[in-house]
Amino acid sequence: MSKKVERKGSFKSISGDELKDFYSSSNNEKNYNIDPGSFPYTRGIHKNMYRGKLWTMRQFSGFSTPEKTNERYKYLLKNGQTGLSVAYDMPTLMGYDPDHELSSGEVGVCGVNVASLQDMEILFDGIDLEKISVSQTINGPAIILFAFYVALAKKNGIDVSKLRGTLQNDALKEYMAQKEWIFPPEPSVKLVVDIIEYCSENMPLYNPVSVSGYHIREAGSTAAQELAFTLNNGFAYIEECLKRGLKIDDFAHRLSFFFNAHMDFFEEIAKYRAARRIWANRLKDKYGAKNESSLKLKFHTQTAGCSLTAQQPENNIVRTAFEAMSAVLGGTNSLHTNSLDETLALPSEKAAKIALRTQQILAFETGVPNVADPLGGSWYIEELTDKLEKQAIRYFEEIQEMGGTVQAIEDGYFQKKIAESASIYQESVDSKERIIVGVNDFVEEDEELDIEILKISRDAQDTQEDKIKTLRKSRDEKILQKKMKKLSDACKKDLNLVPFLIEVAEKGGTVGEIVEVMKKVYGEWEESFGI
Repeated sequence: MSKKVERKGSFKSISGDELKDFYSSSNNEKNYNIDPGSFPYTRGIHKNMYRGKLWTMRQFSGFSTPEKTNERYKYLLKNGQTGLSVAYDMPTLMGYDPDHELSSGEVGVCGVNVASLQDMEILFDGIDLEKISVSQTINGPAIILFAFYVALAKKNGIDVSKLRGTLQNDALKEYMAQKEWIFPPEPSVKLVVDIIEYCSENMPLYNPVSVSGYHIREAGSTAAQELAFTLNNGFAYIEECLKRGLKIDDFAHRLSFFFNAHMDFFEEIAKYRAARRIWANRLKDKYGAKNESSLKLKFHTQTAGCSLTAQQPENNIVRTAFEAMSAVLGGTNSLHTNSLDETLALPSEKAAKIALRTQQILAFETGVPNVADPLGGSWYIEELTDKLEKQAIRYFEEIQEMGGTVQAIEDGYFQKKIAESASIYQESVDSKERIIVGVNDFVEEDEELDIEILKISRDAQDTQEDKIKTLRKSRDEKILQKKMKKLSDACKKDLNLVPFLIEVAEKGGTVGEIVEVMKKVYGEWEESFGI
């Protein structure tokens, strides 16, 4: 029998000695560190967690034109959002300008269209980039949009060393799950390392990559696969940075992660705890990190888009609230809560506000932030944490045996594993072994949709096409082509591309034009296996 530990006073932490006695009597001391804020950070990277500072409320947002999205950003900031997160549209994500034939009908539909430095200026007009942390969800052309952002800061007289934010910039997960790639895996990883190197030298407050498990989970993986494949990608980037000659403590403290908050409440909490422990141990034991900050895994969480339903969409508010609470109980550093209407359209203004208010109620009304790792010591949570850690380590071993991450991608290992898990999940829904309220049970036959739906007009495409035509007429084409030639030569010489891309951005180069130059050197990627 473990002895009872009394809590004295409102929201007072259990003392280290009390916990030590408790864990010793439970014969579990080997698995659990005593306090939050101590290695290996299973219980959180900060001793006082949210009592010291709340998580950043960072709602993912972007639609239509830069002008429209700028209005939404100002609305969200006015309503208490504490950081911005840019959602780009499909043409931007795939490296096409708005007037490209493949962009037709997609401009501004699932995010904001940004094709030039001019667009980036409009997107952040009136927003102080020295004070607001900005996250950008962009991968294939991440280095280009990053160059636009840096060029904008320089144009506005901002010291880039003061810029705070995060670039998703996780190429590897594209081949595993999201499928929005441009170049083959090896040059894509090289571009990620270029940004990490540039930031380590020039932008010490900026997170140059957010290693993303979110899309892996959305594609159908299990929690254990999300945990393992995501951390594995982080380790792969570390390996490439070390090959470049970077020292582990020069960059590891600025690598961040992005996890999904799914519906299995306790499993999600255990997943975050296991992630911190695995990362801390690997960074210390294998890579020799000495800086405590390098050992502390920092992560953003987004509630699970794939858990939302088009049927009875108001229920999505409840799903999101539970998922958000699991992220907070698991120690997330920033959080996005999905809107109730996201299976139907981009969020309406009202839906976006409800999603933000969900975080604010969690932060200020529930009392949850007053305790660091309140579920730490729960036998169930600790067992789940151990179980997920062991499963992740088995996946690491399999990947290593296959020859590493890139080889496993080329062999279709990750894609097959995720597809198998997605199939098993769907079978459980189809058989009603897993109940989805409003979908396969508690169904309303004559349901009527009674929520506002945001519609993107054709005007977005016309506006962006007109802007890019005007830009091409007004810029100095001769100077731009000289900069493009320097960029092409830098690609061939395997140089860090960031400085060259900043120069091209400043001279009016567009996303699509830059991508075409880079494709001529790096090529494009196509999957060559069957799942």
